[in-house]
Amino acid sequence: MGKLFGTDGIRGVANVPPMDSETVLRLGRAVAHVFRRRKGRHRLLIGKDTRLSGYMLETALETGIASMGVDVILLGPLPTPGVAFMTRSMRADAGVMISASHNPYEDNGLKFFGADGFKLDDETENEVERLMEPGHLDELRATPDLIGKMVRIDDAVGRYTVYLKSCIERETTLDGLKLVVDTANGAAYKVAPLVFSELGAKLITVGDRPDGTNINANCGSLYPEHISRLVKEHGAHAGIAFDGDADRVIFCDEQGKILDGDTILAMCAFDAQERGLLAGNAIVGTVMSNLGFEKALAAKGLGLVRAAVGDRYVLAEMQKAGLNIGGEQSGHLIFLDHNTTGDGILTALMVLSIMMRRGKPLSELANLFEPFPQVLLNVPVRERVPFEQLPKVQQALAGAEAKLDTNGRILLRYSGTEVKARVMVECSEQTLCDSLAAELADVIAKEIGVSR
Repeated sequence: MGKLFGTDGIRGVANVPPMDSETVLRLGRAVAHVFRRRKGRHRLLIGKDTRLSGYMLETALETGIASMGVDVILLGPLPTPGVAFMTRSMRADAGVMISASHNPYEDNGLKFFGADGFKLDDETENEVERLMEPGHLDELRATPDLIGKMVRIDDAVGRYTVYLKSCIERETTLDGLKLVVDTANGAAYKVAPLVFSELGAKLITVGDRPDGTNINANCGSLYPEHISRLVKEHGAHAGIAFDGDADRVIFCDEQGKILDGDTILAMCAFDAQERGLLAGNAIVGTVMSNLGFEKALAAKGLGLVRAAVGDRYVLAEMQKAGLNIGGEQSGHLIFLDHNTTGDGILTALMVLSIMMRRGKPLSELANLFEPFPQVLLNVPVRERVPFEQLPKVQQALAGAEAKLDTNGRILLRYSGTEVKARVMVECSEQTLCDSLAAELADVIAKEIGVSR
């Protein structure tokens, strides 16, 4: 991991380095230089979610880019996968999304896409960081006649809406469906309701009044209990909750039961298998994917390739194995036949189209496996010390593993976006999962926790 880039771009507290205007301006200069590789004029796209700090960072970023003689196309509020799509569609040199995903409004971040719509590889990220160091770009500036121009595209939402609808069969509509949609006061607040309503669904929409500070605030995919309650109150057929930049989605069925990414992945994989659309007879999950999910896939003759947590790692495994469906428990699903990154609205359309084609309720379609009890605890830490270098943690881990049956798993890892340790325990007994996870979290907290 570089000094700036984490597992999903750059992230931090707004107006504090690296999410301050000065750093982002230099970042814009470095990114513009890296992607100025062909003859002629160059163009970079910028999209954002609804955070208050987005205006400040957008201005700094476009200033840095323009100072290098590269034009800027401003998309306004648009989901992250929409920026990936628009980058490809407009033949831009690169695209940037200003968002901190599911984090609170105080945070912000930057995600970068190449001309192909895929996120940057490590080599390119390292080059950007190198160019940001003093002395590398200080004397490189566009002459007055070559300074980049800024243009705002007013119909980005419309273009993305048309694209999303084209990803499902033309004869498929959502007529007769009543849906609860929570857009987290984030980037999907315009486009998601537009897509579903244009396809014929009746909507109960919440979290669609962004004010700059309420993104992800007690709404969206982090709080699926809200769509569960509203689905039951309104007699809806399903609930759909996005995160702040709409690259992930969580569902609930008509009974209010919350469905995570594993369930949706299984549902989409089995449907694609039956229709002859599943590449490689396998899908990609992560180390967090539930054992019950893996066993259900195996029973259908499908393989599960486990990647590290993070959509870039899921995507890398998909490309390596030639697979077209993959994702995470968090609801970050990738359909490579349609888009180059996780897309919450696209995922929702995949699920809803299955419901319409099969004429069955979501509760029945999603009843595919019994998940193993799984506990995930987060431990704020001072620093990411390799667990192998912590003898007491290793001792506790060995003791916990000895108590598990052959169907249990323990995973210790660090978050790629926060300074936290993640403790995951999965086994056949809930009480055992709870106790082992608590013991391990306590040992980690005592060794490297923020407060001791």
